[in-house]
Amino acid sequence: MTYSSTVALGRQHAPMRNHNSVSFRPKDTRLGPVSNTILLLVLACLLGLLYLTQVTKTNAYGYQINALEREQTSLKNKHDDLEVASARLQALNRVQTSPEAKSMTPIAPSASIE
Repeated sequence: MTYSSTVALGRQHAPMRNHNSVSFRPKDTRLGPVSNTILLLVLACLLGLLYLTQVTKTNAYGYQINALEREQTSLKNKHDDLEVASARLQALNRVQTSPEAKSMTPIAPSASIE
């Protein structure tokens, strides 16, 4: 060892002017069991709230979808009714203008029953 390293080693142990003779080490900060439990409960509550907000949004969309599906079925029923009415109204015109109807002879009542 050289002289300078020997002097440097000696200075590390000896107190110097304007320095504290006690060295402070940073404390290890760890959470205790109660703090861990409280922290886990808070996290569980936050996860529960997150889950509830997602479920509520999904239910709200479900109500909208159900309303739209009900409207769709009512419109389909109305469309089917209109198709039947349209076919019924067109049937009279088609029957009157068909060649079979034109080739028929009209009959007049010959007598009335009293």
